Amino acid sequence: MDFVILDTEGNPNLSELAIVNSQGVVIYEGFCDGNSHGFENVLNLKSLKTLLTEFLTIVEDKKIICHYAEHDIDILKRSFRQVGLAWENLQFDCTWILAKNCFPDLESYSLEYLSKYFNLRANNQYFLPNMAHTARYDATFTYHLYRKIMLENLKQKPNPFSSSRVDTPFQHHPDYLDTYHREFQILQTALNSIKSDSNHQSKGVVVIGEPGTGKTHLMMRLANERLSSNRLLFIRQPNNAQSVLYHIYSRILESLVEKAVNLPQLDSLIINSFRKIVSLNDREVKQKDIEIIKALYDLEDNSINALGKENTQRKREYWQYIEKTINEWWISNYAAGSFALSIIKGMVKYCSYTDYKYRNVITRWLAGNILTDEEAEKISLPNWGEEISKEAFSLEAISVLGKLSTLDEPLIIIFDQLEGLGLSHNQEILLNFGEAIKEIFTHVPNSLIILNLFPDRWEKFQTTFDQSIIGRVGQYQVSLRQPTEVEVKSILKVKMQSVDITLEQLFSPEDLEDILGKQPIRAALNRAAKYYDYRVNGIPLPDERKPIRELDSNEKIEQQLKFLQQQQQTSIEVLSQLIQAIQTSNSIDFSNLQDQLAPYLFGETAIPPNPVIEYLNEHGTELEQKYHNAAIISDGDDIGKLRNIAEALTHIQSFKLTQYRLGKRVLPEHIVIEHGQKHHVIAFLEISGTPFTSRINNFNELVINNPQSKFDLIRDERQPEITGKVGKERIKQLENSANGNFILFNKKDRILFDLIYDLIISIYNKDLDVDLESALTFVTTHQEWYHWIFSIFGFTPPKK
Repeated sequence: MDFVILDTEGNPNLSELAIVNSQGVVIYEGFCDGNSHGFENVLNLKSLKTLLTEFLTIVEDKKIICHYAEHDIDILKRSFRQVGLAWENLQFDCTWILAKNCFPDLESYSLEYLSKYFNLRANNQYFLPNMAHTARYDATFTYHLYRKIMLENLKQKPNPFSSSRVDTPFQHHPDYLDTYHREFQILQTALNSIKSDSNHQSKGVVVIGEPGTGKTHLMMRLANERLSSNRLLFIRQPNNAQSVLYHIYSRILESLVEKAVNLPQLDSLIINSFRKIVSLNDREVKQKDIEIIKALYDLEDNSINALGKENTQRKREYWQYIEKTINEWWISNYAAGSFALSIIKGMVKYCSYTDYKYRNVITRWLAGNILTDEEAEKISLPNWGEEISKEAFSLEAISVLGKLSTLDEPLIIIFDQLEGLGLSHNQEILLNFGEAIKEIFTHVPNSLIILNLFPDRWEKFQTTFDQSIIGRVGQYQVSLRQPTEVEVKSILKVKMQSVDITLEQLFSPEDLEDILGKQPIRAALNRAAKYYDYRVNGIPLPDERKPIRELDSNEKIEQQLKFLQQQQQTSIEVLSQLIQAIQTSNSIDFSNLQDQLAPYLFGETAIPPNPVIEYLNEHGTELEQKYHNAAIISDGDDIGKLRNIAEALTHIQSFKLTQYRLGKRVLPEHIVIEHGQKHHVIAFLEISGTPFTSRINNFNELVINNPQSKFDLIRDERQPEITGKVGKERIKQLENSANGNFILFNKKDRILFDLIYDLIISIYNKDLDVDLESALTFVTTHQEWYHWIFSIFGFTPPKK
């Protein structure tokens, strides 16, 4: 709510009033001709009724701020009665009360004391008692006091500009809808075109924009608009050439368990599919159909036991009926396929449970993972065979989702963070990614497939892929321009809505000029975040030219000298102003002088924060919060992450990457790091059941055959414990070998591993505008972010 500052003078009758707007400008000053006490010749001399009528016009729909508001309200009420005006329902707030709550235990809360205590200035002058008790003067200082209180309250709130980057469409950030409105309508048009197409043919959109222009933010807007009706699937960059389709499907599964309104997206897809089948013209509606549909509506309203309590006969029968109904529709419209009916069975089974533990097991089953016998029996699903082709399985599973969506709404499949595919060492992944997209267009109907790309990456894709792929992907092209300064300012205002202060109240015109001059949008938001910390928390603005590497001793001295010079100049200015105030008044309050000057005279050297540290701290917190969320952990994905980390580390360290073979036998996913004469193997084995035993057995043979090499076999601690007798024996054999080690990746290991990988990808995607070599040098030399894997690549652990 907008506000004005009001001060009235007069006792008991109103003699003058002044109004200051929310930017600190005096917008009204008036004197009453009947109570002016000798000021008949002043300007703005008016009748009491005119004064009050003009006052009401100005304060309409605004909050009125006064110091000791009770006094002002009494005067106004008396004046309203005097001229026969009805007292309006006005909203007041009082800086006397607000100051007592915000700054307890002060000696006094008079306007004079508070103005002196906080060294408030109006028109570059400190508070002078002989100027007080005029409406204009007191209103102006009340404004500065109110601003001081607002800034103090902001210290308890998060910086509204701190989250300038949207990582996934499922996040929630303030959104200024006028920016990219036309571009957003193109996405809506493409979706509506698919929905109205009787053939449900999938379409492609390329969203093209420079780093930081808001491509993923636009996807978040699409999610906010469509998640209640469409299923939105978000896929980050694949990192393993041999498992691109499986990577895509794994990320799709993770998206499907994200909630849309009250239910996970997968639940909504199955529920809507059943409803549509029941309503088809060629099908006779049964009593059970009506019962289940009513229960499903209750389920959507967050009544978790609407179809019956967990593990009851009623619930099992209802969900079995839903599965049977969908199967009958499928068989009458599509071929059974290798996996289709099994996948549908697993999806319905997932929806039939509310217990997270059951759902987690079924999610791993839906990902094609072989379960333990106990797990498979627990969820009553047949185990997969070891011979299953994960790529073929994944394509069919995505196809099933597309075909089921014809009963629902078009799928929205978003590919983001693809910039790293343009790097030379990812050429094979890029080519396989193109083929995967081609297969999806061919086999997956009813889908809007969106690729978010930099302009130069789109050009590379066009020269890499054949025209059959480019033609499908680029059916619609959306180019994101840099918004105007007016639009950026509106975006900042939307961000500011979370705090009780406006843009102009917080930032000076010079601040805004600097902020609005930054491009792209993300740079402007990042700059606004720094100014916010500067104005609210007193954190110095960073030197934008500062390198992200650690400063050496000489550079630190230079920084300290520069900061001390700034302190000296500031303290001289403050002392000059105090001298000026002393010369004009003998009643300056010096009790708080040392506290006020401390930040200038005794402050520590403030070296601007390192952007890599900021990223690692913020993103590390996000990863920790998401650690126990449903995630598809796979050997291929983990080894892909490791390979990307290794390729990045070659910028600052020399080593060679190879692989071992053991005839035609299947080994765990691994890489061999050759560093001088040393060979070190890192492998991941996230699978369970018989395949785990088979592959660790082969790995152990490799360990025995290569005594000169070191071997680490890693398994995430969140994966099912190996309970089989033979599997446990093979683990013990590896641990007892002279050159082998079995490692359970604990929470710290996993978060740090993913954090380093995400740091590298963020730099490739230009989400983090720093130099890769400098960033890697930093993390490999600082103990807080040093991963033990670095030592395998030849990096010496930093001293504690």
